[in-house]
Amino acid sequence: MPLSPGNILGILSLVFWTLTIVVSLKYVVLILRADNHGEGGLIAMLALATQAVKHKPRLRGRLLLLGIFGTAIFFGDGVITPAISVLSAVEGLEIAAPGLHRFVVPVTLLVITGLFAAQRFGTAVVGRFFGPVTLVWFAVLALLGVVHIASFPQVLVALSPHHALGFAWAQPGVAFVALGAVVLCVTGAEALYADLGHFGRRPIRLAWFLVVMPALVLNYFGQGAMLLQHPEAVRNPFYEMAPQWALFPLIGLATAATVIASQALITAAFSVTKQAIQLGYLPRLRIVHTSVRDTGQIYVPFVNWSLYAFVVFAVVVFGSSSALAHAYGIAVTIDMTITTVMTFFVIRYAWKLPLAVCLAATGVFFVVDIVFFAANVVKVLDGGWFPLVIGAGMFGLMTTWKQGRKLLSARLRDESIDLESFLESLFLSPPLRVAGTAVFLSAEPGSTPFALLHNLKHNKVLHEQNLFVTVQHHERPWIGFDKRCEVQALGHHCWQVTLHFGFKNDPDVPDALKLLHPQGVQLEEMDTSYFLSRDTVIPTLGGGMALWREKLFASMHRNAAGVADFLNLPTNRLVELGTKVEI
Repeated sequence: MPLSPGNILGILSLVFWTLTIVVSLKYVVLILRADNHGEGGLIAMLALATQAVKHKPRLRGRLLLLGIFGTAIFFGDGVITPAISVLSAVEGLEIAAPGLHRFVVPVTLLVITGLFAAQRFGTAVVGRFFGPVTLVWFAVLALLGVVHIASFPQVLVALSPHHALGFAWAQPGVAFVALGAVVLCVTGAEALYADLGHFGRRPIRLAWFLVVMPALVLNYFGQGAMLLQHPEAVRNPFYEMAPQWALFPLIGLATAATVIASQALITAAFSVTKQAIQLGYLPRLRIVHTSVRDTGQIYVPFVNWSLYAFVVFAVVVFGSSSALAHAYGIAVTIDMTITTVMTFFVIRYAWKLPLAVCLAATGVFFVVDIVFFAANVVKVLDGGWFPLVIGAGMFGLMTTWKQGRKLLSARLRDESIDLESFLESLFLSPPLRVAGTAVFLSAEPGSTPFALLHNLKHNKVLHEQNLFVTVQHHERPWIGFDKRCEVQALGHHCWQVTLHFGFKNDPDVPDALKLLHPQGVQLEEMDTSYFLSRDTVIPTLGGGMALWREKLFASMHRNAAGVADFLNLPTNRLVELGTKVEI
């Protein structure tokens, strides 16, 4: 399209009003109010929405599928963001010295490799630089924009929405396609909501309205002012704004800023993975805590290196930020649309607002999201397929794991023996009692653990104290110590214990069992043994899932991290007894 003043002002107006409507009004004003006990993000919103409609099981099931699909698509976003962010920063080398073009991809891969390799050390050390570097970055963005706006202040007329509307009216087809690029200015909005638990509502709003949005608007309008005077700068308007002497420092600052942005997405991917595991949508993975003070600082090796492999693939295959831009928008717009849908059910059924108010509050945003999504659908064949493939793959894995766990639990429940009845018959002729405490882990409260049956069969003894422990994870982020334990005395020094954890709590069974002391359950750490059953899944034809999905589930189940590590059980006092289960 020609670089005419009307087109440039129309695009600038679209950018400004997209930032205003999507980020300022939708996320910062409305959606930040929808916190789940202080937490934000798609999984927190999913928990809020499904709890709000728990009295409508069919609707709840559909919302669960929709939310899990959005979570799966988020992983596609987590791949594209580091690739496009770092690549676009390093592309400044082409502007500083055209002969450096061949080094753009290698340098990008070097930066990305260093970023992912550093994840195992945690973010505490480099995190202290994130604030200052980001503040300098936005200050530089604003300064570059102000210089060019001062030389051509007429560009500020694009703040009026009539330029966006006029542009869309005069060239509807071009404007529709342009929206697929304009949406890239709001790609961090989901991360803004996800960071609610880290920073709180007030700091996010202050940062957005006082620092981030002004800096972004000034920079975009500065680019527009420059293009109105120097159309030849269109090859890379951002770097062309800077004087020649400042290019290399700007490239360094841009790279640092994009590394920070990428770090935020990688950290979010770790957090989302942990939450999905505890909600039962992903198999257990090895999770490393990188901070002794902040439980939120975690490192998931499998996720880290899987993301790295896909990011490298994206950089090598697409080769430029403009090519990756085709792949970026589709993932973002899907998640934005799903968040809007979830918000409607939260404000309608949890906040009990009138239907007309709910439709008015979310209807406009839904229409905007759908328009942006439609503008990105046309780019599916040009690269939009990439995050969709990742998202579809993750969705398949997550739903297979959830359904497989459901089938496995049902089979174990069918084969189980009622615990109270079993103990009643057992103590008619009790076995030899030995000193110490046995903790038997069981998936279902009230059922006899297979580990107990195997222990009686092979060792023919029963401990002096016996705890039958079930760990339950809930669709809320945090559950306090006052609600952590439920205990029921079964007689003969046996207790049924249920431990409750939120999806952001770290499940620690030995630590939680210490809370039983006031209720008369005395545990000596070195005299307590933990018994659990390791199930081997056998796929079978007929019923359940398709055979290939059952085989996939069996493989995921076999390769999942051990329950002992996930529940923080002491390995030197752990006894695992195997059993085979057909599904």
